[in-house]
Amino acid sequence: MNRRSFLGALGAGIASASAGGCGSTARLAALPEKLGNHGRFAGMPADCRIVLDGSNDQLFGRIAFTALRREMDYAQRTGTTVGEANYLAISGGGENGAFGAGLLTGWTRLGNRPEFKGVTGVSTGALSAPFAFLGPDYDRDLERVYTDISASDVMVSRGLLRGLLGDSLYDSAPLRETIRRFVTPALLAAIAREYSEKGRLLFVATTNLDVPVGVLWNMGSIAASGHAGAVDLFAEILLASASIPGILPPVMFDIEMGGERYQEMHVDGGTVAQVVIYPPSLGGDNMLLDPAAAGPGVVEALTGRPRRLFIIRNARPGADQETVPRNTMKIADRAIATLIQAQGLSDLYQLYVIAQRDGIDYNVAVIPPSFTERLNGPFDQAYMRSLFAVGRDTMLSGSVWTGVPPGFNAIPVHSMSPANRRGGTGPS
Repeated sequence: MNRRSFLGALGAGIASASAGGCGSTARLAALPEKLGNHGRFAGMPADCRIVLDGSNDQLFGRIAFTALRREMDYAQRTGTTVGEANYLAISGGGENGAFGAGLLTGWTRLGNRPEFKGVTGVSTGALSAPFAFLGPDYDRDLERVYTDISASDVMVSRGLLRGLLGDSLYDSAPLRETIRRFVTPALLAAIAREYSEKGRLLFVATTNLDVPVGVLWNMGSIAASGHAGAVDLFAEILLASASIPGILPPVMFDIEMGGERYQEMHVDGGTVAQVVIYPPSLGGDNMLLDPAAAGPGVVEALTGRPRRLFIIRNARPGADQETVPRNTMKIADRAIATLIQAQGLSDLYQLYVIAQRDGIDYNVAVIPPSFTERLNGPFDQAYMRSLFAVGRDTMLSGSVWTGVPPGFNAIPVHSMSPANRRGGTGPS
């Protein structure tokens, strides 16, 4: 039996057992069409999310241009100038999110941490993103998330049988409660002010597993919507972005289309990409399809300003070597971990290509190879505190950023030609 048919048979057997009444929760049907961006959340703005399949590139361009107009208006009101734009992208990585949290607090202590024009977060990066967006005043909250919590603040076991026959091995109710302690009306009000007054952007990525496709949620738009359910939606999006499929249950979002109610199943944004800034399909051609959104002077302001991208990759470039036992679950676990590692590296290269195309200065930070501690269990507090200190100290040392992805040699192959090797020393 080949791998596909074996996994299909296994899935069919579990689904059959679940249908017999052992734990699976009923749900509404998914949207009948492939493009999930047609659905609407009652009372939420139409720009509250962007589907990352290329179909929403014009919408993304409109969001970017209108945000820049708000930034320009703010500069005019305050007598300042529209200076350089700094962007921050925070990756997934589970417990390794402590590295990024430590890095950001170290950056504050260093004294040159910029105010980011845009922040994106995936998975554990989604939990960090609101605090990173709001700046140093929220460093203590950011530190608490990664040094004070333990596994009991994130998940509780459902038991093996119930977990296998349900939608996850663990219940994420503790993580939901942890998120809700930080996601308050005051936090949303602060994000809304930055979005509405300064045109700053905060995005969180999830994966719509029904399509499947990545989704970027415009958290500033949600925060500024004034909707009574904005706090709840904001918290559920963060939960969805951090919900590892099979480990934590998916988050179901109710939507409407054509007077009918549907549901979307959203899971960890890292299912599609470990880190994201905007899709590579977004280019100058589709951003300018709506001239009214651009407006006079906005294109010039966008393309004329210096732009810098900072990426926090909450992982090490390589994996620890180990002797993998000939055990089905161990082999599968190691293979999945390898896949995630390779995907994360590929995402860094994709962002490098985007930055090169769009004239953005590229900077990436990864967990240094010198950090060799290993987890003793999920959300091991001692491990996270140690890694938090590594992120902080690496930033304070001034050696955290590199200008190319890990393993990339920027010296072109054509430099080997005799003409290039000759230099100023005369004929070879």
